[in-house]
Amino acid sequence: MARLDYLELAVKDINVAKEFYSLALGFKFTDFGPEYSATTTNDTDIGFHEQPQITPPMGVICVENLDEAYQNVRLAGGDIIVEIFEFPGGKRFEFLDPSGNRIGVWEKI
Repeated sequence: MARLDYLELAVKDINVAKEFYSLALGFKFTDFGPEYSATTTNDTDIGFHEQPQITPPMGVICVENLDEAYQNVRLAGGDIIVEIFEFPGGKRFEFLDPSGNRIGVWEKI
């Protein structure tokens, strides 16, 4: 069953964000390159993506079959804004729903 299991936040400085959340809430991070870091607790994790322009948070939903979810989102009228790509541990795509909310969908591999 699909479920929200990840929240991605845009941050201006990855090191400042990691330090803040470590001190404020005790988060521990795994780095996935110089501009991306995430908690890896296997519940609802939080990823930090360093970018020059801050965008609203993006919920990410885990599914068992990414290709099927991709087709279903398109058939339902979702606007695919990032095509399927792979990353360490999975693959995902991103879309806008009819209200303009940005959502990521991923599958563990």
